[in-house]
Amino acid sequence: MASFNKLKNVLMLAFDWILYGAGVAEQCRVAVTQPRFQQTDSSMNSVSLTCTFSASGCSSAPQVLWFRYLTNTHQDLCTPACTDNQKYNVHSSANNILLEIKDPTVNDSAVYICGIAFPDSESPRSKQTGDGTVLTVTEKQHSNGKLISMIIVSSLLFLYSSAVLISFVVYKVGSKRFFCFFSFCKSMHGRKVFQAIAQELQKQRYARHCQQPDDLEDDTVYQNR
Repeated sequence: MASFNKLKNVLMLAFDWILYGAGVAEQCRVAVTQPRFQQTDSSMNSVSLTCTFSASGCSSAPQVLWFRYLTNTHQDLCTPACTDNQKYNVHSSANNILLEIKDPTVNDSAVYICGIAFPDSESPRSKQTGDGTVLTVTEKQHSNGKLISMIIVSSLLFLYSSAVLISFVVYKVGSKRFFCFFSFCKSMHGRKVFQAIAQELQKQRYARHCQQPDDLEDDTVYQNR
């Protein structure tokens, strides 16, 4: 099996050499790939869009082109020189291309298309573009520190309001209970005074009742004498 694969590779190399000698293999072919979607927010200093290409049968150096499509129009960003170097910058590394967009805003949301061209080749496949990357830039978001601070402040305000409400309710309920207890004590004190007076009157009446027979006996004795 291994010998068969080696023989197959040799035959393929020979076939390519024959095609190259006949002038068929000189055609330059390019394939370009891009991520379909990318999202960022305006708090970032920059955003980079990636573009990867592969080339076969191409001898010269490629040119990198970047376009941007808005709703109804398109703009040439870098063809190959960038129209605004302060806003856009192209970085190349082997077959990887990066378009750097500085200080992205919501207005930078668009479809960005990467193009690769070998100008020395007459092949129609030597100039290809990717399917485009849809870039979405959202508004600047609050940092985590600010969000946590807002949550803490809101929690403290809620706890403070709850404490004030509970204190007010306890004060009202406690005042009513104290008033009721004071009225009860006052009524109990009045009852005790009334009972003491009644007992004193009963004692006085009992004392008088006990003294009354002696007086009557004295009178009857005197009269008989």
